[in-house]
Formats: sequence, C-alpha cells, structure tokens
Amino acid sequence: MFSKMFGKPAQEVNPLASLEKLNETLDMLEKKENVFLKKAAAEVEKAKAFTRAKNKRAAIQCLKRKKLYEQQIEQLGNSQLRIHDQMIMIEGAKATTETVDALRTGAAAMKAMQKATNIDDVDKTMDEINEQTENMKLIQEALASPLGSVADFDDDELEAELEELEGAELEEQLLQPIPHPPVRVPGGRQPLTQIEEEEDELAQLQREMALAL
Repeated sequence: MFSKMFGKPAQEVNPLASLEKLNETLDMLEKKENVFLKKAAAEVEKAKAFTRAKNKRAAIQCLKRKKLYEQQIEQLGNSQLRIHDQMIMIEGAKATTETVDALRTGAAAMKAMQKATNIDDVDKTMDEINEQTENMKLIQEALASPLGSVADFDDDELEAELEELEGAELEEQLLQPIPHPPVRVPGGRQPLTQIEEEEDELAQLQREMALAL
C-alpha cells in the first residue's frame, strides 16, 4: 500500500552499469542504421531498374521507400548522438564523484591526524625537548670543566712561563755557531778542520819570517 502511495524506493545507480547499458543500446542503433542504409541503397538500385524498364510508377515507389529509410537513418543518428552525449556526461560526473570522494577521504584523514595530535601535546613535547637539550648542555659543560688541582692553576701565570721558555729557546738558537759549508780541496784532499787551518797559517807565517832573516 505504502509502495503504491509513495512509489518504490530509488535504487542506487551504478555508473559502470549505466555506461554498459548505453554502449549496448549504441551498438543496437548502429546495427539498425547499417540495415536501413543497405535497404535504402537497394531501393535506389530497384528504382534504376524500373527506370530502365520504363516503369515510372514503380521507380517512384522505390524512391519513396528510400526516403522513409533515410528518415529512419537520420533519427537513428540523432539517437546515437544523444547516447554519446549522455555517456560523456556520465563519465564526467563519475570523474567528479571520484574526485570529491578522494578529497573527502583526504579531509577525513587530516581531521583524524589533527585530532590525534593536540596542539597542547605538541607544545608539551617541544618544552620537554628544550629542557632535555639544556640539561645535556649543562652536563657537557660540567664534563669539560677541570677537576682537582688543575682547576687552581692560573692561566696568566702559565702563559708568562710559556713566553719565558720561548724567549730562552730563541736565545739559545742565536748563540749557536753558524755552520760553515765544507771546503772542497783539489786533488782529492780532505777538507781541513779549523784547528788544522790555524796550524797551517802559523807554520806559513814562521816560514815567511825565516826567509826574511
């Protein structure tokens, strides 16, 4: 009773099933169009035959039937055009629906993630991270500080002592004798030491004095 009053509940429309049904209808219309095209062509051939036979009345009847077939062909063409238009609209609506569904799913996922990640929890987590970072810095500074008697050393005193050592090292280097390069002696003789050179010079001087006497 209620179904008669309010009608049957609307059934859910499946876009894929609708497209499949439209495709089947389109194939059927194309087949009918081909049949009518063949019949129209056949009527033209009959009209030619009757014309050759001087049967004008029969030829005109053939042309009338050809016109009727052409009208059917035109109607079938219009029907195919409407079906193509409907298929394009359904495919576009299907793509739009899928896009909206995808956007809706993404929005729901973002909402769920935002619900799971409370801003207060984020602030609390960041405060804990900053606190741990500061504690780690304090620990590293404590480990780097000198322990025991090393902490009592005066840095200025140590630097002054270092300067004294550097000055003494420089003075010691200045007092060292400058090394002389080895003297090459012709004939394969070995170079004389400084003492031997002085002795040779003294002997030479003595010889010169003896000659002068």
